[in-house]
Amino acid sequence: MLFGFFLMSVVVFLDMGMCTAAQSELRITTIKQEPYTTVKGTQLEGFCMDLLSEVAKKLGFKYRVHLVKDSSYGRQDESGNWNGMIGEVEADLAIAPLTLTAAREKVVGMTKPFMQTGVSILLRKDISEGTGFFDFLSPFTAETWVGILIAYLGTAACIFVVTRLSPCEWSQPQSEENRFSFLHSLWYTAGALTLQGAGPHPKAVSGRIICCTWWLFTIVLLASYFSNLSSSKTSDSTQLTIKGFDDLANQDVIQYGCLAGSSTLAFFKNSNNPLYRRIYEHMERTKSFVSSMDEGVRRAKEGNFAFIGESVSLDLAVARYCELVRAHEVVGMRGYSIAAALGSPIIKNLSVAILQLSEAGELAYLRSKWWASSCIADKAKSSAAQPHSLKGMFLVLSLGLGLGALLAVLELTSKSRRRAAEQKKSCCTVLTEELSLRLRTSDANKPQENVDKDKEKA
Repeated sequence: MLFGFFLMSVVVFLDMGMCTAAQSELRITTIKQEPYTTVKGTQLEGFCMDLLSEVAKKLGFKYRVHLVKDSSYGRQDESGNWNGMIGEVEADLAIAPLTLTAAREKVVGMTKPFMQTGVSILLRKDISEGTGFFDFLSPFTAETWVGILIAYLGTAACIFVVTRLSPCEWSQPQSEENRFSFLHSLWYTAGALTLQGAGPHPKAVSGRIICCTWWLFTIVLLASYFSNLSSSKTSDSTQLTIKGFDDLANQDVIQYGCLAGSSTLAFFKNSNNPLYRRIYEHMERTKSFVSSMDEGVRRAKEGNFAFIGESVSLDLAVARYCELVRAHEVVGMRGYSIAAALGSPIIKNLSVAILQLSEAGELAYLRSKWWASSCIADKAKSSAAQPHSLKGMFLVLSLGLGLGALLAVLELTSKSRRRAAEQKKSCCTVLTEELSLRLRTSDANKPQENVDKDKEKA
């Protein structure tokens, strides 16, 4: 009975302690880093602030947040003292993208991770993407190439039809052979596309209009192609293919570094992997560390620099700046946790609350909310010429083809009128006969009587 009374007293004492802790205002320290914690007016917002709000609702405590004074996550100096949020966590909590490490676990209590991450590489796309066999097609999009093919076939077909319809081009279809077969029209159009002459050239005004329009189209097309091709190529000094840490370590053209005093640096420093040790020794020798995440992203955007950091933070940079890309290789998987004073009783409750939020999908929702890409509109902006960039020339070509075809019909109609007046026939009848005669696919199948009649008229 005495044992039961003692146990009940302990339970009541713990409940009173939790109620007191719940009613007290916790002191929270964090660091300014987008999108975890950002300043908007006089308020703080971001992924960590939303996470803190959800955890506070579950555990029922009030809190007051302030930014860490030295803007550091926390590293240990030579005397064994910690700076940053680890040094300030003696009060209550530190909430930030704080990596769970063995060294930090020794001096502070850390919850279950609320986000998984790893070490990866951030760099410009023109450094990470290698050259391919069909890079010569890159100046234009697939839609533009299809449009060019249709324009080429349409122009050749139009030249073929016009040179058969125009009496100025083919005056005696009964006895003369048409010089512009369909194959010759294809060859003539291809010759103009490569700025090479492929005679004979059309003599009629209608055919010349079509040819001049096609020549103008090809000049603009080739100028646009070579301009885009040259602008898409970078200098040979930066044309590398870096897909992972092995490629990064085996070159000396692109400089690389990580955040000074970060867990990423500790990962390479303490690793027994020869590759990672070589990367650390290079960074230590060249002193290529950056003082902040923003500086690392800025240097990566400028080119000739690869920033090594947490994959989650690098994903945010990729979502914000479309010229950047993160390497697929991710090493040293670890998690972000909330830190508290060593031995703090709130750690377990925080871990349970984080697991509950993860199981309910709240953490995934917060991730999608704060990591939403802001460069969706920029995805349409590529180095390749879009279809609309040549839309004007496609329109000019269409008008030229239409005008040439119209002039060929008018020329044939004018000749039919004169013949109809001479033969005292209907103009429509003569025009129909002319069309039937000129649009035959083979000159060898002409009726012999038409040839004889033509000779008698001559």
